[in-house]
Amino acid sequence: MTMEHPENSGEYKGLVVNKGIEQPSSVNPYLKRKPKKRQLSVAEFVEGIVKGDITILSQAVTLVESVKPEHQVVAQEVIEKCLPHSGNSVRIGISGVPGAGKSTSIDVFGLHVLEKGGKLAVLAIDPSSERSKGSILGDKTRMEQLSVHPKSFIRPSPSAGSLGGVARKTRETIILCEAAGFDKIFVETVGVGQSETAVHSMVDFFLLIQLSGTGDELQGIKRGIMEMADGIVINKADGDNLERAKLAAAQFRNALHLFPAPESGWTPQVLTYSGFYNIGVQEVWDMVYKYIDFVKDNGYFEYRRNEQSKYWMYETINEQLRDSFYHNPTIEAMLADKESQVLKGNLTSFVAAKNLLDTYFAGLKN
Repeated sequence: MTMEHPENSGEYKGLVVNKGIEQPSSVNPYLKRKPKKRQLSVAEFVEGIVKGDITILSQAVTLVESVKPEHQVVAQEVIEKCLPHSGNSVRIGISGVPGAGKSTSIDVFGLHVLEKGGKLAVLAIDPSSERSKGSILGDKTRMEQLSVHPKSFIRPSPSAGSLGGVARKTRETIILCEAAGFDKIFVETVGVGQSETAVHSMVDFFLLIQLSGTGDELQGIKRGIMEMADGIVINKADGDNLERAKLAAAQFRNALHLFPAPESGWTPQVLTYSGFYNIGVQEVWDMVYKYIDFVKDNGYFEYRRNEQSKYWMYETINEQLRDSFYHNPTIEAMLADKESQVLKGNLTSFVAAKNLLDTYFAGLKN
């Protein structure tokens, strides 16, 4: 059946009909496809880091945090090449209960130490949410002035379940930051107990931020964390809270007398300050620098760094062994079955673990 075209009939001969066009392509012909970003080589990474290129440093930290084996190989090479350029910084661990004002304090402390020159890296060990697996603290948003400072680098690391893993990666990130010329490093953690031990094993000075007037004054005197602290500072010592902060400081000083003297020979000090109003910040940093001079003079600074290296050697061995066990194909195949048997109550957890380990060790002997 032919279609009628009235426009072609004689009575419309004055009408000019243009020919139609072909169906255009659905893809824009002028679109320039961006070439896929190639991954930098180890030499390019190291060169960029040593020059102090923040973008390349960030990419290298992402590689360190990656769980892909091929990324880990590159990351370890980069770390090895950066090692000779590292070690020349002051590493400070900052911890405190949620709500103690860590982020505000780091903002103020950071600006204070940068007044004297140099560069500052803030690494936050962020415990991951059990549900969403994302960061809990989101601290970068609260460091308003520091996050836009040209001489600062803030990097939160969600722990994604394994605290030991993220702590090791933070230690590796410290090496990269030092190689990039950062001479002051803050490692922040939320004060819930487990992460402090990990942070303590990678810093030179451990600063504990406490609050006063929270009701139970003895709550802060947690033996484990208190023993690790080289300095305790009580935040929010302003306005009505000033007297309570002074009282809390006196109680902490009394409590510190009950602990054995630290190995360093330094007596931990207790100070009060206000991060929000920037009161007493100078005194806090005078104490930190005094401590660093003290331990450098008596040789404890070097001794402690060597001890930390030994600790991380064992931590790395533990982690590699764990990975080797869980990535073993035989174990992977058996794991689900053993797990369901334990859940049903057909097998005790200890017997199931022994069976799996026996299988693993038997496989190593073959």
